Amino acid sequence: MSDDTPASPLRALLPDLAPWRTSADFRRLWVAGLVTGFGSFLTFVALPVQMKELTGSTAAVGAIGAAELIPLIVFGLYGGALADALDKRKLIVTTEAGQGVLSAALLLNAVLPHPAVWPLYVIAALSAALSAVQRPAMDALTPRIVAHEHLTAAAALNSLRWTVGGVAGPALAGVVVAYAGLGWAYAVDLVTFAVSVVMIARIAASPASHEAAKPPLRSIAEGARYAWSRKELLGTYAIDLAAMFFAMPLAVLPFLADDLDAAWSLGLMYAALPAGALVVSLTSGWTSRIHRHGRMVALAAVCWGFAMVGAGLVHNVWLVLFFLALAGSCDMVSGIFRAAIWNQTIPDELRGRLAGIELLSYSVGPQLGQVRSGGMAAWTTVRTSVWAGGALCVAAVGLLAVGLPKLMRYDERTNEHARRMRAARAASVAQEPSVPAA
Repeated sequence: MSDDTPASPLRALLPDLAPWRTSADFRRLWVAGLVTGFGSFLTFVALPVQMKELTGSTAAVGAIGAAELIPLIVFGLYGGALADALDKRKLIVTTEAGQGVLSAALLLNAVLPHPAVWPLYVIAALSAALSAVQRPAMDALTPRIVAHEHLTAAAALNSLRWTVGGVAGPALAGVVVAYAGLGWAYAVDLVTFAVSVVMIARIAASPASHEAAKPPLRSIAEGARYAWSRKELLGTYAIDLAAMFFAMPLAVLPFLADDLDAAWSLGLMYAALPAGALVVSLTSGWTSRIHRHGRMVALAAVCWGFAMVGAGLVHNVWLVLFFLALAGSCDMVSGIFRAAIWNQTIPDELRGRLAGIELLSYSVGPQLGQVRSGGMAAWTTVRTSVWAGGALCVAAVGLLAVGLPKLMRYDERTNEHARRMRAARAASVAQEPSVPAA
């Protein structure tokens, strides 16, 4: 079939599967992430629902984000140093097993005659610590197992994996929690972690680069100095932090469903954000043809804020779901291009530490956003918390875009760091011994 046939535009929109076809380790990591992500989204919904049932307080639900905040900051930075200094596969397997233990603890607390509140905060904090240690290793592993020219496609496929679990997990969680109980949600999460450990253990070892620094504080400082020298990287962190802090509504969704007299819609609300992201992931073929990544990051963050304004102002539950899905699609666009900038320009020996800093932007922001949305809802109303947060997001991202000219000018074809990494990867591939044909 020729390229000018009517089917060609559709093929151009479909995800680029090159990373999946060319790397067995990427396939294993992708499938493992899909399985464990599905279970984690069950807990993602069940935990605030259980807190709401036990306390009835928006502030108490928002405080889950506060409990996760310090572990994310501390262990995210140190986890980045560990990812550069240790075998990344072993680090991922160990932390994944630890998450399974925490799921078992949530299950045990849920089946007690009178579940306690304090374990929810403790387990949330410990889970955040393990995630903070794991995520830099996971992010640093991808550029090692995927060709440089396929990194944007890999970012889109990883986003697709997240969104599939993000749609199915929360939607199912609403049904499971309502009809089977919280314990079943935690039990399924436990099983998915066990499956993930087995799959990731099959990935090839990924030892530290010979140039990687040791884990002490000075290596973390080295990564921070490099990040500070790269203003386009700082821009991606700052814009994501602003978007998530001002406009992340997750803590108040259980109360928003009640306000709309639609308690049945809670699972759909949690699923709406990843559902919108899923649409972008399934049509992400166009992302490989965009080169001005910085502008896309800022534009998508502004659209995220506007979508949250709409979600807070409308009174029809289906319109709320629509605006949440629209917000999720915008967030996915931003995420794909942020990941592309990071993966295309950061040297291998610094990837773990920079991934730790990245973790602070895309994880700490949502945790602070939970505190912000829960606190503002307690101070004003749930609706005000949602729409005002979206408006503040638009204003903050607009100001950051004006103050970040290097990010706005970023072009992966001409950026000096991207060109250097392309050349280094090409030289590495050229030095690899050829494998005789069978």
